[in-house]
Amino acid sequence: MFLFCLISVSLTYELNNSMKVQQKKYTGDKGWEIIKTEALLADDYRLVLVFGSRFILSDPDIYAQIKLQYPKADILMSSTSGEIIDLQVNDETIALTAISFDNTLVRVAVIDIDKSQSSFKAGYNLASEFDTASLRSLLVISDGHNVNGSDLVAGLREFLPGDVIITGGLAGDGARFERTLVGLNAAPAEGKAAAIGFYGDALQIGYGSVGGWDTFGIERLITASDGNVLYELDGKPALDVYKLYLGEYADELPGSALLFPLNVRLSDSEHTVVRTILAVNDEDRSMTFAGNMPKGAYAQMMKANFDRLIDGASQAAANSIIGQGQAPELALLISCVGRKLVLDQRIEEEVEVVRAVYGNDIAITGFYSYREISPLSDFIQGELHNQTMTITTYREGK
Repeated sequence: MFLFCLISVSLTYELNNSMKVQQKKYTGDKGWEIIKTEALLADDYRLVLVFGSRFILSDPDIYAQIKLQYPKADILMSSTSGEIIDLQVNDETIALTAISFDNTLVRVAVIDIDKSQSSFKAGYNLASEFDTASLRSLLVISDGHNVNGSDLVAGLREFLPGDVIITGGLAGDGARFERTLVGLNAAPAEGKAAAIGFYGDALQIGYGSVGGWDTFGIERLITASDGNVLYELDGKPALDVYKLYLGEYADELPGSALLFPLNVRLSDSEHTVVRTILAVNDEDRSMTFAGNMPKGAYAQMMKANFDRLIDGASQAAANSIIGQGQAPELALLISCVGRKLVLDQRIEEEVEVVRAVYGNDIAITGFYSYREISPLSDFIQGELHNQTMTITTYREGK
């Protein structure tokens, strides 16, 4: 249960410059390094995305530094399980992207999250802070621990018109899973959910989400569950069924579960989502997932295929530009920490294949998350994903 309190809402104004992007990388030993620059004054940038290590972002001086650099910008900050900037995937850094728009309005809001209301209500209340007239898309970044991501997205969808694209993700904390931080126009803290609303017809927005995992075994009916806790598959204890497929990996649970997520399909739908196991309960033989496991849906085992994971990132990039006619100017990649742990030394390959799809001119940023948000198709505003590469692209103009 969660309690909400609106912290701040601000509105940026129409700019006279075309869409431009500046990118910087921060490390503890080198400070700020320019990765991509545009010939604009600092005051011309009105939106800054900051993805970084939880330990670096915990220093309140970091936010003060960024605010000094971009005094008129709305600044969104999130801790990560790895930072993406250009072709780099880094740890213990900051990836900063400052954006200037032409004829695009940006409105922002942030809420506090407390365990006294539902995650559904959290999403609904956050969405309700936005005027929906001319709202094209909502980028949502939430605390990665204190929220049920499936219910959060359901709440967002409940309030927003059906044509509003919802993308984003849940903050990360490396592979530690201890604390996650989100901040909007303030130093980041635990228990926050923030959103950026993009308004007007000048902005073209694309999206793509692909996993790339291989399914194996038969589909099994979810016969007992409660939210994100799965109790039974085909009337049998879920953990017992799951362990049948794991073999030697069963003794390494719950850590080995990152290698074997479940593919979940609603009984009346062809669309599927990937669900990652967070914990197992040996007493009641249940499993807790990073997303809801609805009764009546079908679940199927999945396993990692390195080449298909990388191909999935390429396909997500291709899907994000279908129908736009022109290459995007900015790509926001939010991928799963599980993919990062599985791909390990090959992790930068999934960013490299994205670059190959878009070409060299586009600015790329993003982070590795605890869960991802992106539409499944043109008919669904947004959905919670696990173990998936999700991409949102932006371009101004015709």
